[in-house]
Amino acid sequence: MKITQRFPAGPDTEVENLLAELTGTPEGGPLTVGDDRIVDFLVKFARKLLAPATARRFPELASLGFFLRRGEIGKALATAETRDGVLRFPRGLAFHVPPANVDTIFVYSWALSALAGNRNVVRISPRSAGAASAVIDALNEALAEAHPAVAQTQRMVTYDRDDAVTAALSAACDLRVIWGGDRAVTEVRRHPLAPHARDLTFPDRASFAAVSVAGWDAATVEQRRDAAVGFYNDSYWFDQAACASPRTLFWVGDPDRAVTARTEFRALLGKVLADKQHVVEPAMAVQKRVSTYGVAADGLATDLRFDGNAVATLELVEPSAVPREWLGAGTFPMATVGSLDELAAVIGRKDQTLSCFGFDRPDLVALAHTLAGRGIDRIVPFGSALTFSAVWDGYDLLAEFSRLVTVTV
Repeated sequence: MKITQRFPAGPDTEVENLLAELTGTPEGGPLTVGDDRIVDFLVKFARKLLAPATARRFPELASLGFFLRRGEIGKALATAETRDGVLRFPRGLAFHVPPANVDTIFVYSWALSALAGNRNVVRISPRSAGAASAVIDALNEALAEAHPAVAQTQRMVTYDRDDAVTAALSAACDLRVIWGGDRAVTEVRRHPLAPHARDLTFPDRASFAAVSVAGWDAATVEQRRDAAVGFYNDSYWFDQAACASPRTLFWVGDPDRAVTARTEFRALLGKVLADKQHVVEPAMAVQKRVSTYGVAADGLATDLRFDGNAVATLELVEPSAVPREWLGAGTFPMATVGSLDELAAVIGRKDQTLSCFGFDRPDLVALAHTLAGRGIDRIVPFGSALTFSAVWDGYDLLAEFSRLVTVTV
């Protein structure tokens, strides 16, 4: 079956030809961890993403562009520094299988792997569009100024579901990176790896938001408004389908005071939606109602409220009734708990990000110690849930994308 070459752009090819092209030594020698040829290319690519026209059309690409600035790349590479007698090298060929519903996640995964000096093949879903297409265009534009080694070692391709192609890429790779739901991970894992190779998987995850009632009461008008804007960015980018997007909002503190705080927060969020001129597609509005009534029918919620088509809130019968599946963009089950310890009792291994407002750092550190790794890999402020970092889902990605060699004399 033919493979469409998206980056570098080129004619359709066969998987055997693709792999053969990646086995040669690139001009200037093999890539290394933190290779200047890759760093320079990523910096030029980032500038194109940060161009005003692109950033206005796809705000999420501005975050990606910021992540790939030279200073941020330097910070990421600093975490990969090794001690005396330990050397860091690329793993080899990495095969990435990202999801179709989050258009930019494949770039973070690929960029960090390339920074680790790997040759890469990224499968971009035929269903990807919008921001993904803008990314591919920017990559190809930046390639005109890049060292030839970039085009010789990096590939982004599209092909329909084809077991033979996926099997060939899986058998050839040294590291397979699978993003997506549990089902997608299981499907790709049917294809065996070489004995020395390994999988790095990012399966279904759920994320929450939490507001300190006391912190909300103590916040200024500006801080509360900023919290609503941050919550909007965390939730409505990618239609709340990203693994880090909050799907349930917990209020922590006095339940009577929480009622007033909730009302104000909902009004502020409505104003943000109006200011952003947020448009809800009819299909999403229907999805939201079907899912919301479904949760109520299952006996998990007592009170439902729809603020137009943009926001739906549900009062959970108890905090442990939290639904972890996607309910539709702008759908927020809510519950009030007396303390972070009560919230900790709800959290499980599937839970990834907790975005917070109004808490002191010592309280959040104590929560992390209480959880002790059994759930929640990231605790971030409102507005930062979708901010990618080199540590994700509990993995130090540069460490995962590279291997260590020890020299003892």
